[in-house]
Amino acid sequence: MKWQISKQFDFCYGHRVWSQELNKEYALDDCLMCRHLHGHQGKILVHLESEKLENGMVTDFKHLNWFKKFLDDVVDHKFIIDINDPLFETLLPFYKDKQNFHKMPQNYLIPDLNIIKDEPLHVQEMYEGFIIVDFVPTSENLSAWLLEIVSEKMAKINVKVSHLEYFETPKSKSVVYASD
Repeated sequence: MKWQISKQFDFCYGHRVWSQELNKEYALDDCLMCRHLHGHQGKILVHLESEKLENGMVTDFKHLNWFKKFLDDVVDHKFIIDINDPLFETLLPFYKDKQNFHKMPQNYLIPDLNIIKDEPLHVQEMYEGFIIVDFVPTSENLSAWLLEIVSEKMAKINVKVSHLEYFETPKSKSVVYASD
């Protein structure tokens, strides 16, 4: 037998898919809207699985509370930007040398706000809102990044993450499966 449980998480975020290209025959137009700065109400379903139950469970759902806190503290109401985005220097001019960041354990960067400590508060607040990654923040890449984060943490208590569903909108999702 194999059991699977899942837990859902919601958050808001912004991004820009600077690499977007369209085939007009299929898209019916060539409007590259995802290249614009825009936001989503994202939803994630984390699927955990096991071939044996511990205390009658795959794991307690509360064992994913840390992930909710991570999403709330790190991703919610933030703008996720690829460090290689051609607009990076325009959007983060104080960091155009692509230095002076804090590297976080979950493989993202945040601006070192000491660089702009003498700037007006509204400028500092804007920079607090950036999460810098080294990939184009598509739903596929974001789902892979988040799967890696949750898989690494859950492995410490011997819980396997089978896959993660990432709803960019209520009608559009990507699914990424963990490697065996």
